[in-house]
Amino acid sequence: MLRPEQMSKVSVTGSKGVMPEVIEAVHDLRLLHVTEYDGSWQEEFGFETGTPIEGAESASDKLVTVRSLKSILGVEDSDAGRQRIVPDDALGEPLEEIRTEVNELDDRRSELENKLRAVDEEIDAMEPFVDLGIDLDLLSGYDTLQVVVGHGNRDEIERAVVDAGEINAYEIFSGERTHAIFGRPTEGASEMALTDALVGAEFATLEVPDASGSPEDHIRDLEQEKRELESKLETVESELHDIAVEEGEFLLAAEERLDIDVQKTEAPLSFATTENAFVAEGWIPTERYNTFASELKSIVGEHVDVEELERAEFSHDGHDHAREGVPEAGGTAAATDGGAVTMSNDEPPVVQNNSGAVKPFELLVQAVNRPNYYEFDPTVILFLTFPAFFGFMIGDFGYGVIYTAIGYYLYAGFESETFKSMGGMTIAAGLFTTLFGILYGEIFGFHLITQYLWEGALGLSHPPIEKGLSPATSEWALGWLTVSVVVGIFHLNVGYIFDFVEKFQLHGAKEAVLEAGSWILMLNGLWIWVFSDALGGVPPEFLFTTFASGGLLPLGFSGFSYTVGWAGLGLYLLGAAFLAMAEPAELAEFASVLSNVLSYTRLGAVLIAKASMAFAVNLLVFGVYTTGHGGEVEWHFGLGHMPHIGEMVHGHEVTNILFGGLFHSGAAGVVGGLLVLVVGHLVVLALGVTSAGLQAVRLEYVEFFGKFFEGGGREYEPFGYDRQFTTED
Repeated sequence: MLRPEQMSKVSVTGSKGVMPEVIEAVHDLRLLHVTEYDGSWQEEFGFETGTPIEGAESASDKLVTVRSLKSILGVEDSDAGRQRIVPDDALGEPLEEIRTEVNELDDRRSELENKLRAVDEEIDAMEPFVDLGIDLDLLSGYDTLQVVVGHGNRDEIERAVVDAGEINAYEIFSGERTHAIFGRPTEGASEMALTDALVGAEFATLEVPDASGSPEDHIRDLEQEKRELESKLETVESELHDIAVEEGEFLLAAEERLDIDVQKTEAPLSFATTENAFVAEGWIPTERYNTFASELKSIVGEHVDVEELERAEFSHDGHDHAREGVPEAGGTAAATDGGAVTMSNDEPPVVQNNSGAVKPFELLVQAVNRPNYYEFDPTVILFLTFPAFFGFMIGDFGYGVIYTAIGYYLYAGFESETFKSMGGMTIAAGLFTTLFGILYGEIFGFHLITQYLWEGALGLSHPPIEKGLSPATSEWALGWLTVSVVVGIFHLNVGYIFDFVEKFQLHGAKEAVLEAGSWILMLNGLWIWVFSDALGGVPPEFLFTTFASGGLLPLGFSGFSYTVGWAGLGLYLLGAAFLAMAEPAELAEFASVLSNVLSYTRLGAVLIAKASMAFAVNLLVFGVYTTGHGGEVEWHFGLGHMPHIGEMVHGHEVTNILFGGLFHSGAAGVVGGLLVLVVGHLVVLALGVTSAGLQAVRLEYVEFFGKFFEGGGREYEPFGYDRQFTTED
């Protein structure tokens, strides 16, 4: 799980006469991640980049046609039915007939849509004249009058016309927003005298339509024309829809068939070829090599030679991946000297080797980057830690059940691998939230599990762990900060150990010790010092009491001794010295082993914050009262009724009413309380994702990944096609 599948570089060599058969066989096997020929053999051996097989151009043209038809008809993958065979003759005349009919209808649709837009524009242009209420033929065609129509402020318009020296007389007719100004210009005035007079006024000119009669009649005619066009457009759309229903399944299958044909016919573009031979290289999972070689030999025979050139190790020298010797296996040719990368020095593609419940968490890793071939794949660590972080911070049975249900819906309700992965991660996070909810004894913030399980059925005085909100349990809040620090130390150690192993394999023991071992020494040395008597009373007391014999989590640890503490500081300084020998510039980060660990205290902080939000919602709805017992104060929700101060409840006296609760304030309060209860818990549920989820992701990406993870791996994309709509049988 921590390493991807091992990959082997293979070479497939044969005569050009069998190249189509080899391509067909390799395509069906779907194992070879093809390496592009880089032209490196051209001068020495005369190899050139191959040319497409006959029929490639025709297949490409038809593929473009099919995709265009799919787009026009709106055909989606969901329109597919059963898988079908697409014979060659179906891609000839039948496809051309569909293309002709669809293109004609599409052209007709475009024409009708353009006409509709034009009619709509005419209607919009006519609306102001309806407001004006003057027949259109009265607004133009005068010899001695000038007419301007538009929108503006009537007072400003009239003032501008009055002040105009070239206008002898005028009349203004107005609707609600539209004005028509009739003006008689002076003798010799310009044809634009009235328009020029209005330049300085608040006025927007409208063009008078070239029509006659009342605007209302003209709009009625336009709306009738619009209805006719819409009816014709609906008919065309209906015909296109009928074609989509009738031919959609065929088009999906034809696209897939042509896509496969293009893949096969253009495959030689990645090969090195001469006049008589070809060489194809690529990567396959090492464990599949024998299957690949034997299947190819059985299909093509002795006309093709398959050779395993190298097996990539999980380390490299910083420039190129190392090569293991390849043993003779399966009766096929093998490069026992480790071979050489013949086409290009390409890195192996990455197949993350995870399965079952771990696999969905690959999505979380790939959100940063795909691991490169030579580094550890942290997916399994995320599987172990991310749901635990999330569940610890939310820790509520009710919320956990809802998260699990949402995860199951995503996993079972969608075909997309992305949604399935999100569902798998959500299920895991929900299960941990449910588990911690049982341990905390809470369901939607109520201590009902505590009351009926831990105290009732099992006879305990309290649940195994508590969040620390109530006065009687407040020490837990500080205890969780200690736990968060310890979790951070452990988590970061895993990251540094990964880095140590990678550097050991990459550069050897010296660099591993100096570059990665230094951080391991600094991290653990500093925190041994902090968790010891060496600093006297500087560290807070709760760091030493949380795990003490009488502490919250009685593990018998109450801190390291004075001597061990100073030894820890010595380890820290030794690590700093190693780091200075390897990377002096990184000494500027000497305090990061402190700050990185303290960053994990967000686990305890979010735990308290989320618990407080749920508490606030329940307080508003049901109210909270406190009781005194043995000097300790405990709070209780008023689920049944709200007692009075001094009343005895469960053998204890009520000492204070923090809030009476909406449910105990009449009918209106019950209605408002239900609304607050539902909306409030939905908000807490949503914020669980945006706060607890994001904080958990941040710890993984920033703190953990930053210690060893680089990414940059290539996805394994074997030559072939995963058929959905077609079959060859």
